[in-house]
Amino acid sequence: MAWNDNNNNDRDPWGGRRNEQGPPDLDEVVKKMQEKLGGLFGGGQRGGRQRPPAGETPKAVWFIGGAIILALLFVEMFWRIEPAERGVVLRFGKHVTTLQPGPHMRFPRPIENVIRVNIDTFRTFTLDATMLTRDENIVDLQIAVQYRINNVEDYLLRIADPDESVQRVAESSIRDIIGASTFDYVIGEGRADIAVKAQELMQDMLDNYEAGIAVTSVNMQSANPPEEVKASYDDAIKSREDEQRKINEAEAYRNEVVERAQGDAARIRLEAQAYKEQVVARAEGEARRFEQMLTEYEKAPAVMRERLYLETVESVLRDSTKIVMDGGSGNVTYLPLDKLMDRGRGSAPASDAPVVQPGNENYVPAPAEYAREREAARLRGAR
Repeated sequence: MAWNDNNNNDRDPWGGRRNEQGPPDLDEVVKKMQEKLGGLFGGGQRGGRQRPPAGETPKAVWFIGGAIILALLFVEMFWRIEPAERGVVLRFGKHVTTLQPGPHMRFPRPIENVIRVNIDTFRTFTLDATMLTRDENIVDLQIAVQYRINNVEDYLLRIADPDESVQRVAESSIRDIIGASTFDYVIGEGRADIAVKAQELMQDMLDNYEAGIAVTSVNMQSANPPEEVKASYDDAIKSREDEQRKINEAEAYRNEVVERAQGDAARIRLEAQAYKEQVVARAEGEARRFEQMLTEYEKAPAVMRERLYLETVESVLRDSTKIVMDGGSGNVTYLPLDKLMDRGRGSAPASDAPVVQPGNENYVPAPAEYAREREAARLRGAR
């Protein structure tokens, strides 16, 4: 058959159209695609089977579409709640229940909507604010607040924006406490106390709002004066520290002086007590001795008088080194016992001691010898 056969003048020998310059027919392309899909899902005339009528959808397409719809519906109805989560179920916007951890089946949207909330996560924010104290001073504060959810229904349904509400409550509580405190108290020793009071006040306000939030901690990270007055404030702090140092030094000196005086007073009291006891004991002893002597005197008065006389003379002359005796003839008898004792001990020179001649008891030394003896006695007494 010739290529330019009149019976096939619109197609080439390979089944193509002879007009190579024109685009393919769109109806023919759609028809070929329908034939391929029909053959894939049991349609068309393949293997002797009859093609379904035009416009009729194959059953396999309906089956696959239904399966996809059921899968999507299952995904919408199945909820798995984690251990740290709670699921709040809203049916047409109204709360009906709260899902606990585990798998659950609920109505699909838009009938029901499940909101999952993590209740174990601690939420933290930092508040930077400039506040006015009771004594009309300005202080810059930086406070860190940490909180968590303790009632998920109240957290979602009672307040429109719970996190924003917590921040506003924190700022209001801190301003209330700072406004009732002095500047020195806020800057110095009152930080921990202010944080505790702020936490308690925040919790009370959130409980009144039924916010479902528990404040776990409030920490005052910094409290400083404004930068414009920081230099003056540092000078005031240094002056206050110097004042406190001087006070401590004065207190230490006072304690030292007072303790020393108390120690001296205690020592004097103890010495006086000991002297008192000594005097009383001596007096009591003398009194008892006198009573015993009186008893003996009553028994033998003459003997007792003689004994008392001899004891008195002995006590008076015990330490005397010279003895002068009245001979009754106008001459004074001098007995140099000290010289005799020194000679007996070998400590005094022989020339210094007066010579007592045997049988001459009325010997009187010469004036020069007597002067030397007195001088030697005086020197011995001085030593």
